[in-house]
Amino acid sequence: MDNIIPFPAARPLKFGFARVRKRRRKEDPNQLKLFPPAEGRVLKFPSLLSPFEEALLLDERAEAGAAESYQRAIAEGDQAADAYCNLGVLESGAGRTARAFDCFTKALAHDPRHLEAHYNLGNLYFEEDNFRLARLHYELAAEIDPAFPNLYFNLGLVLALLGEKKAARAALVQYQRLAPAEDRRHVEALISGLQG
Repeated sequence: MDNIIPFPAARPLKFGFARVRKRRRKEDPNQLKLFPPAEGRVLKFPSLLSPFEEALLLDERAEAGAAESYQRAIAEGDQAADAYCNLGVLESGAGRTARAFDCFTKALAHDPRHLEAHYNLGNLYFEEDNFRLARLHYELAAEIDPAFPNLYFNLGLVLALLGEKKAARAALVQYQRLAPAEDRRHVEALISGLQG
């Protein structure tokens, strides 16, 4: 009669996955080696992106080198106003407010009607409690692009802090008209608080 040998109930451990490596041909011991083996090189191909586009790509991926790439774009004259503006956002995020102000004003020197530079300057002045200058830059941004909802929200807050309730209400109502539906709900309490 045959014996049945039971296998252990526990599953045996296995080795991890094996990675395929470059296979070498077996060398012929009778062959002379006349040529040294070729070593691989990494070639850098020129980018099809402009310096500003490269900087923006690094910035959007939050990769190191975005600030330096924006500086290069500025030096090469590639969308200098946009590069200064985005560099200002990076400087502000790093807590270097004076440098951020400098970048945004340089963006305006290249393009006096630069929407984002005015908006960002308004935000910096707001953070520094200089509500009059914040208001000025938000209003300039509204003249450039009257369909940009976020600036009306910030303008409404600044006007409320300046005590101009009626103008603040009007700005917040304009924000409600322009903002996506999911963003409108939180403004109702602000508007009703300005009624009295």
